[in-house]
Formats: sequence, structure tokens, C-alpha cells
Amino acid sequence: MNRLGSSFKPQAWLMVLLLAAFTAGCGGDGGGGGGAATGAGSGPTGAACAGADCVNLGTAANYVILAKSGVSTVPSSAVTGNVGLSPAAGSFLTGWSETADGAPVTYSTSAQVAAPGKLYAANYAGGTTSSDLTTAVGDMETAYTAANGMAPAGGGDPAAGGTACPGTGALGGLTLTPGVYTCTTTVSIATGTNVTLSGAGVYVIRTTQGITQASGTQVLLTNGALAKNVFWVPALTVEITGTAGATTTMAGVILAKTNIVVGTNATVNGRLLAQTAVTFDQSTVTVP
Repeated sequence: MNRLGSSFKPQAWLMVLLLAAFTAGCGGDGGGGGGAATGAGSGPTGAACAGADCVNLGTAANYVILAKSGVSTVPSSAVTGNVGLSPAAGSFLTGWSETADGAPVTYSTSAQVAAPGKLYAANYAGGTTSSDLTTAVGDMETAYTAANGMAPAGGGDPAAGGTACPGTGALGGLTLTPGVYTCTTTVSIATGTNVTLSGAGVYVIRTTQGITQASGTQVLLTNGALAKNVFWVPALTVEITGTAGATTTMAGVILAKTNIVVGTNATVNGRLLAQTAVTFDQSTVTVP
């Protein structure tokens, strides 16, 4: 700051004071203080669904990957967004080759997480505290429950205009329009097929079982469909299979009751939010 000489006029002092008060009142982007704003809020959080038909992610939307028991990768993966883990400690962030920001640790960085994205864990003591992550995990759990409580059009009775489980869970080759779909079988995208989501609006695809996506298959978004507005809500394991040389793409927010596994060379445009663990192998995950 420049030094102020004795000839500095009272009017100028008043302007300085007013400017300081205005700056303090505006806040800023949370780059230097404590609390959640300096944690996940400082990284690329992407876009979240907004509107009455959406599944509200709350502060879980600050993360591209959020899990409770572990987040592991096999290098080299490519992640755009923040990674959060709670209540497990940072030792359960494996395969990242992390660099801590200092002591005490506020967050860590990794060559596999594009800057300014960061990794956070419940035992990191700085800007994102255990309570911040606890809130995010709670919001993730609330979102899962809310998604399962959403009523399809017509009360779910296809004869009354409700929305049945497309293809009895076999989505490969189908085109879906916005709506709430409920399945009681495994939701699958079989080898050699793709599923197309067509039209602007909210998609909720939920199942009491798991989700399997074969290597080389794609979830395609057309006619205004957006990844931020797509919610996959399984009660069991999500397995997105990928192999070297194949193009496997998933789009949307995965709200998993248990774990998510993403294979080699697979790409996810969305979020991986798991109530147990997230595991991936040389994969690409990008906030919507």
C-alpha cells in the first residue's frame, strides 16, 4: 500500500474509508479465509440443475467426485473438479500422488486433477473442514432419498400416462425423453448399443438394482439434453466398463447408494457421488 503524506486531504481519507467498507461488504470469492467458501468453492464446481423438477444436490454440487469410504485411481486419470472424501481420512485417497498445500493440510493437489481443482478429506484441517464435508455428504444422501421419492407422471401407472422402466432396464438402442423412470432390474447399456437422451428437461433414471455400461457404449445427449439435468440413481453398484482403444462415455450425475467403478479409457461428463467408494482406472471425469 502507498504511504499517505500529511497533505492527504480529509475528503480523500473519507473516500478511502468508504472504499474499504464497500470492499469488505462485497466479500469476494472466498480465496483467503476459512470455511467452505475457501475449500471446494474455490475449484471448478461446474453447473447444477436448477428448477422445481430437479434433484437438489446442495453443497454436494461443489464436487465432481464425492464418496464416504474411499476414492482411488490408477494413473493417469484426468479429473476436472473437486474431489471430496468423508468420513474417511485422506489416506483413503489412493493413487493420486498428492501434494499437500502446507501444514496443517487444507487440501491436496494432484497432476491428475486439473487446476484449480483440489482434493479434500475429512481429516484435513484447513479451509474445508470435517463439518463442511459432512454437510456435503449429508446433502448427497438427501438428494438420493429425494430422487427416489419423486413421482412419475400419472403416478407411475403406464396405463394412466405414467413412466415405465424403459426396455425393462435394457436401455441400449433406446431414445428417452425427460421424465422420472423407475426400474426394479439392473439398468444396462449392452455391447454395441448406445442410449440417447433427447430433449431439454430433467431425467431421473432410478433402480433398486445396479447400473452396468459395456465398453464402447455411449450415453448421447441431443436436442437440448444437458448432463447437469440427468440423474442416475441406483441402489447397487455402478460399473462403467472401459478398455484401451474403446470409447465409453457416460453423461449425468450418478447418485449411488453404494459404489461406482469406472474402467480404463471411459469418460464421464457429470458427477460421481457415492455413499461408499469411487474407483477408476485411467479415466476422465469432468464436471458438467
